[in-house]
Parts: sequence; C-alpha cells; structure tokens
Amino acid sequence: MAKAQALAALLLAMVVALAAMEGAHAICGMANEDFKLCQAAASVNDPTDSPSAECCAALGKADLGCICRYRGVAGIWMRIYHIDPNRAMALPGKCGLTMPSNCS
Repeated sequence: MAKAQALAALLLAMVVALAAMEGAHAICGMANEDFKLCQAAASVNDPTDSPSAECCAALGKADLGCICRYRGVAGIWMRIYHIDPNRAMALPGKCGLTMPSNCS
C-alpha cells in the first residue's frame, strides 16, 4: 500500500512539474519577453535614462508584490541578463507605479 501511495505522489509531482514548465518563462505576471522590454533601462552597462512605454506597460500588468519577493533570489537571473538590481527595482517608480509598502 505504501508503495502505491508513493507512486501516486510521484505521479502527482510530475504532473505539477509539467504544468509549471508550461509557464516557466512567466514570473510574477511577466513573460520573458516582458522582462526583456525593461532590460535596457536596468542594464548594468550603459542603461537608458528611463524605461520605454512598452516596459512600463509590462510592469503595469505585473504582480509587483511578487517581484519584491523575488528580488533577493534573482541574483543569478539578473547577472545572466546583465541587470542592475537597484535600477530594476527603481523602474516601477519611473513608470509612475507604486511598489507595495513592504518592498524596501
């Protein structure tokens, strides 16, 4: 019986993992393409002065509270895309969006 339960749990985990892979390129309501729209304004090297309208539109649809929660663990991801974390966290304000109060 225990073996059957373990197998069922494994199958459930696989189904959940496969379902998650479908949306693996979307984090906090932003697809990979949306993040790339903001890359120039948050770049480590030679950033633009302000985010594009397209970047602001993408951030406007994002779950900013979720982005705050990812901030601390996104170091590897940010290095891959050559993103400055401080510039990235300043983008919503530059777009006229308000970050959640617990995001400091």
